[in-house]
Amino acid sequence: MLETIFGRYRNYSLFVLRLFVEIVFFTHGTLKFMGGLQGFARYLAQHDVPLPVVMAPIVMTIEFFGGLGLILGMYTRAAALLLGIVMLVAMLTVTLRIGFAGGYDLNLVCLGGLLSLLLAGPGEPAIGGDL
Repeated sequence: MLETIFGRYRNYSLFVLRLFVEIVFFTHGTLKFMGGLQGFARYLAQHDVPLPVVMAPIVMTIEFFGGLGLILGMYTRAAALLLGIVMLVAMLTVTLRIGFAGGYDLNLVCLGGLLSLLLAGPGEPAIGGDL
């Protein structure tokens, strides 16, 4: 019965996934830009992330533009790969020591969504340009 109702929308499931993953990354990237480069670099330094002054603008840019690329369906696989790397580094350097709840649980969910997008591509609708 549910297949009859929702089956025709199957092609849009990746768009829904892109939308929700995009909200997380685009918002985090935007908040980092609004907080300023020095503030985010200090945060990274407090958590012993190597080269925080170099890493801060890289992470900010990947989160902001990667999130934007996901919602548009542009370069989805490249964005998913780069965002996945950011998530892995965040998990290994910051959230893993906090523990699961309130720590790396969000990282795992994001990694699962990003891995799905990396494997499947953008789905429909998408502007295209996927690598």
